[in-house]
Amino acid sequence: MIDRTTRHRRRTTSMRLIAAGVATLLLAACQRESAAPDASSAAAADAAPAATTVYFDWFEYTGRDAAFETPVPEGSFRNPVLAGFHSDPSVTAANGRFYLVASTFAFFPGIPVFESEDLVHWTQVGNAIHRPGQLDFDGLGMSRGVFAPAIEFHDGTFYVVNTSVDAGGNFIVTATDPAGPWSDPVWLPGIGGIDPSLFFDDDGKVYILNNDEPEVPVRYDGHRAIWLQEIDIATKKPFGPRKVLIDGGVKPEDNPIWIEGPHIYKVDGWYYLNNAEGGTGPQHSQVILRSREVWGPYTPYEHNPILTQRDLDPNRPLPVTNAGHADLVQGPDGSWWATFLASRNYGVDHYNTGREAFLLPVTWKDGWPVILPRGEEIPYVLPGPSFMKKPADQAPMTGNFTWRDEFDTVELGKGWMTPRVPKTQWYDGTSRPGWLAIHPLRERLDTKVNPSFYARRQQHQVFEASTAMEVPGAGIAAGLAAFQGDTHWYFLGVRRGEGDAIEVFLEKKAGEGEVEVVASTSAAAAEATPLVLHVEGNEGRYGFGFDAGDGVEWLTQDADGTILSTDVAGGFVGATIGPYARDERAL
Repeated sequence: MIDRTTRHRRRTTSMRLIAAGVATLLLAACQRESAAPDASSAAAADAAPAATTVYFDWFEYTGRDAAFETPVPEGSFRNPVLAGFHSDPSVTAANGRFYLVASTFAFFPGIPVFESEDLVHWTQVGNAIHRPGQLDFDGLGMSRGVFAPAIEFHDGTFYVVNTSVDAGGNFIVTATDPAGPWSDPVWLPGIGGIDPSLFFDDDGKVYILNNDEPEVPVRYDGHRAIWLQEIDIATKKPFGPRKVLIDGGVKPEDNPIWIEGPHIYKVDGWYYLNNAEGGTGPQHSQVILRSREVWGPYTPYEHNPILTQRDLDPNRPLPVTNAGHADLVQGPDGSWWATFLASRNYGVDHYNTGREAFLLPVTWKDGWPVILPRGEEIPYVLPGPSFMKKPADQAPMTGNFTWRDEFDTVELGKGWMTPRVPKTQWYDGTSRPGWLAIHPLRERLDTKVNPSFYARRQQHQVFEASTAMEVPGAGIAAGLAAFQGDTHWYFLGVRRGEGDAIEVFLEKKAGEGEVEVVASTSAAAAEATPLVLHVEGNEGRYGFGFDAGDGVEWLTQDADGTILSTDVAGGFVGATIGPYARDERAL
């Protein structure tokens, strides 16, 4: 463990005052664009005394994965390019840069927008779903919500077309600046299913593709089709006939499952139809077809799939699995590249870091794009694009690194999220500039609305995370949560005990049963000394402890971390970790 008890903040009074002024302006902007809270939430917020506020001084995260220990030679880069769950990456080129979006499901803000000059080094510049009024995920499990966004740029406008699963259907949002603001969703009636994308043809026509049930009766579980329809991009209204381009998959006689994630590209007079097939688990793959006409017929590549890891030994060291859902983009040097999702496993089939974003070059063979020949492993380190301009360090998006947030902004910082959409502004940086203030809600982590949980993706199988916080007031529990979804999580919490004592406890939720208190202890903490909480993970084992000034005391170093893996919890997200607080006075 890293000894953090001797670390002190060295901010000057002038910086505190500047931060306070900036935070006040940011809070005002946040409140202007936020949806109005409902009456009950507003009344509860007004009634809550200021003493309930919990203050967090800083948060620090360190990752130490064996897969990231290999040195990166000059001119090379490291996979995944976005570690931690960034599934379904879609990419486009615009104005000399590249832009990528990924799925966030029921987290908010949703659909992060990343910018890069070279496809390797990515910086988050915004979110396509960044206002509470755009979408609402209340009542949904964490793996519902926004699935598989697709981004395109045309004639000065960025388009993200997406599915809000169980919460509205398919929609388009637009922006002239990828950092935002993004428009409210324009819904697409008549376009069912999931995974829509746009194709701008060179004759000015625009088409929308999507996965949906076939026009014939469904023959088996996972029998789906890829549909095409023209769309008026000015009004965002599809029109004219819809047509099935693929029924089932590239080999219908084999009953292929979950043909999805379609994209069309036009290259040298050919229309290439690029799709995921096989589901998002170990059988995941990418397949390609082509036609001389946008409406088809489309002929599959005889050597499909053009990307998969399903034929490899599952017991190989440092495996990358579940590869698929690729999007292609051309670089300024004429080369082609593919972004796609894949997972880094331990124990054969566990992966707490979810589905991550990878990058590989595309090789054209006899007029067909191939991402990776069958039987080859996805490399962790490989030569970068000729136009790669930055050094090999890709932190904090991937690799081994230490990242620290001093909580100097009022808004959710880039990379932070919260489950579902907040109805009140329960987090801010104005109550005490330089600290994260959480005004705790009553919701527990197993709620299906928004709890006061400030979440960051777990990006490593081996990691440490810690935060310094003041002991919360009476009736409040606060600390660090390790969260995979409302049915699978840990909460390392602190609450007031008798006299000067505090209670430190560890809660566990692993399925539909009741919350279990795994461990608890009493400790003394000086009011003037922040309490430091620690979480560490080593693949499927997690540790939870605290430091009240005399060194770390562990409640456990052998908690079952596999409950935070996607294969155990189900769904599509990865684990997250961060500060959480709840008001227990009404529980």
